[in-house]
Amino acid sequence: MKIADIEFGRYPVFLAPMEDVTDAAFRLMCKGFGADMVYTEFVSSDALIRDVNRSVQKLNICDEERPVAIQIYGNEVEPMVEAAKRVEAARPDVLDINFGCPVKKVARKGAGAGMLQNIPKLLQITKAVVDAVKIPVTVKTRLGWDDNSKVIVELAEALQDCGIAALTVHGRTRAQMYTGEADWTLIGKIKENPRMRIPIIGNGDITTPERAKECFERYGVDAVMIGRASFGRPWIFREVKHYLEHGEHATPFTFKETMDILRAQVMDSVERLDERRGILHIRRHLAATPLLKGLTDFRPLRIAMLRAEKLEELFSILDKIEQTYG
Repeated sequence: MKIADIEFGRYPVFLAPMEDVTDAAFRLMCKGFGADMVYTEFVSSDALIRDVNRSVQKLNICDEERPVAIQIYGNEVEPMVEAAKRVEAARPDVLDINFGCPVKKVARKGAGAGMLQNIPKLLQITKAVVDAVKIPVTVKTRLGWDDNSKVIVELAEALQDCGIAALTVHGRTRAQMYTGEADWTLIGKIKENPRMRIPIIGNGDITTPERAKECFERYGVDAVMIGRASFGRPWIFREVKHYLEHGEHATPFTFKETMDILRAQVMDSVERLDERRGILHIRRHLAATPLLKGLTDFRPLRIAMLRAEKLEELFSILDKIEQTYG
């Protein structure tokens, strides 16, 4: 599979862009475990052109992450075009447009998935961004705004006509947010459309190697994208890639090895931010990791782990978890 001139081979697996998750340290870790392409946290076009420091910092990428995509969002043509030019100057391999974020603070302003309520402007923005830059432009979106407006099959054609190099579809509507099961049926229908020439990347509920393989085989997608299933489990890319390439499960990491990976995530977060903010940032990974689910009488340790505010305290709890359950 290729996006423009970028060759990915068979069965590519991408790390989804996620706010407050896909920082540089996490991208590099997922890359090390086999992610074929990684995406930055989304960047507000309005904030970027106003030189808001946090947004500008999101453009910092390194060669070790390549191929890497920078994702932007917005609801007006001119700011999106100006932001796209700034992104191009940062030299990512791909510029991705977010038309899929469902959270209220984004969608209610008409950005992210909010653009699904204004398809003409969505297409106008897409065409303007494609025309403004020389790097490949891709789009990530959803099935539609709600169950009564699942427009993705027709929208996919229209986006292709705008000149995008690939399309990622999350198999939910905006109204669903992240609830219920992702519906890949319409993603499959996009692939069945003989007019579609660009790669289609499927996203939503890829939580196991078996599900990834099923989505490739049943729906014919060119790549799959993993999002929330990577929380506290960056090694999921190793598991999925091995299964896709060899038809069998990879030798699992030991409990100690996975605990060491979590410790490395903690340290990366602390070094990138500072002790307090780094620990707060990593809590969602510690809370979500499947490594610690189902452990007998684990609740008190889990509460202590998620309340820890000092590195020494947190590592002491992680050591105790390893000694108790390893």
